[in-house]
Amino acid sequence: MARRLIAALASAAALAACESRDVQTDLKIVNVQTGWYDAGIVEGGMNKLVPSVSLELQNVSDREIARVQVNAVFRRVGEQESWGEHFIQAIDASGLAPGATTPPLVLRSSFGYTGVQPRREMLENREFVDARVEVFGKHGRRMWAKMGELQIERRLLTN
Repeated sequence: MARRLIAALASAAALAACESRDVQTDLKIVNVQTGWYDAGIVEGGMNKLVPSVSLELQNVSDREIARVQVNAVFRRVGEQESWGEHFIQAIDASGLAPGATTPPLVLRSSFGYTGVQPRREMLENREFVDARVEVFGKHGRRMWAKMGELQIERRLLTN
């Protein structure tokens, strides 16, 4: 009898671990900050700015969630093609308790603007095109789900 109970509990735990969760329902994007990250000096001594977003994920469900992946897809406003992506493991195997929030997740495009002028002037250039980021999440075998779309604020970030 005890063996059956232990086997049943082990099976239930294994099934729960394999369950794929809906990140759009179970997680909420909070504490968002966007801007243009100063990526330093690149080839030819030019300054480089890349779109950046810092966000946290809050577990709004009543159960712990683990192993969540996030992918940020950056696009210039008015364009459909990707202008860089950033993929991370947002929540690891240790999980995120109900009501808890992840540490800040910083996602940056590898593409951006380069110029010889000072970084602040780059943001004011008449050729400057703003950017946006779409944040997608995935848990288990579920398909990628759009969790949010954010406008990149036209401000300089140094960290």
